[in-house]
Amino acid sequence: MKNLFRSILSCSLVATSLPALSADYDGSKTLLCATQYVSQCDAGMDCVNVFPESVNVPDFFIVNTADRLIGAINNDRTTPVERVEHLDGKLILQGADDGVEDVRDGLAWSMSISEDTGKLVLSASGDGFAMVVFGACAEK
Repeated sequence: MKNLFRSILSCSLVATSLPALSADYDGSKTLLCATQYVSQCDAGMDCVNVFPESVNVPDFFIVNTADRLIGAINNDRTTPVERVEHLDGKLILQGADDGVEDVRDGLAWSMSISEDTGKLVLSASGDGFAMVVFGACAEK
């Protein structure tokens, strides 16, 4: 009887802690994210893997959903997050960025972060090109 009670208590504790575990990357805390792979696609050409800096993607960046900002950690460059959604266990962030002032380099972007693992996929597109960024996030 004592073992049965312990088993039920243990199961109850695990079950009540599961929602907390699955919400590690739900945007309630600031996230530090790292870029792992970047693929660039130009119209009429095959996609190629590139270094993040060659397409102006930082190696590390901060995702702050409370302030609705994404920013590089090594400078003051930020981009606003215009939409935040939770869908199928993913934190979805979307926005647009003008890039360099007076240069036609604006783009639309969408990021998906797994609320369970912190793995991220970012896609961005502009005039005749697109890129896909794969990475991972951790609580800051």
